[in-house]
Amino acid sequence: MKQKSISLIVLMMLICYSLAPFAIANNTNTSNEVLEDTAAELSDANTLNLESGSAILIEQSTGQVLYSHNSHEQLRPASVTKIMSILLIMEQLKKGALTYDQPIPCSKTASAMGGSQIWLDTTETLTVEEMLKAICVVSANDCVVAMAEYIAGSQEAFVQMMNDKAKELGMNDTCFKNCHGIDEDGHVTSSYDIALMSKELLNKYPEITKFTTIWMDSLRNRKI
Repeated sequence: MKQKSISLIVLMMLICYSLAPFAIANNTNTSNEVLEDTAAELSDANTLNLESGSAILIEQSTGQVLYSHNSHEQLRPASVTKIMSILLIMEQLKKGALTYDQPIPCSKTASAMGGSQIWLDTTETLTVEEMLKAICVVSANDCVVAMAEYIAGSQEAFVQMMNDKAKELGMNDTCFKNCHGIDEDGHVTSSYDIALMSKELLNKYPEITKFTTIWMDSLRNRKI
């Protein structure tokens, strides 16, 4: 049921992203406080009779809440966690601390992650662009850990960056324990908070859709 919840959240956000140019919004400076009030008003409606425990639909540019159902319920986000990891990678690119063609090594920890992966080996490197492709298309745990370690020195330090960013964005339902989303006690977020970080990613770094809209591609001469 929890996996269904997160899947529906992502689907609704993608629908909202595609419809954004047609949405009516009078206030382009909508604050998180206003969004909070709107979400609270809609939280018990469930007019769509959803089976999922939590859902939210927002308009991308303003964040106006269009639909909300138990949007502050804390759930395990699984690989949706990587939205925050991707956001931090994009920030590093914007700052010039990373470049798309920069080679990233793979540690033993990264190569042994398991779950969704591209089977990185400690003898190889991939560029940041290739890492982002693998993270966005394959949800590659090995790649996101390799990026986390390169950026912050360790996965633990990167997770602290994730939680600091969550606090900055007003993601009060969120506590990150890792950068990949494999289930861990206390690793939780809400559909409301997922909407906040997704809005931040899409509005500040629209170039990420170069990766998130890939239908079929190859990496290391293999299809992904």
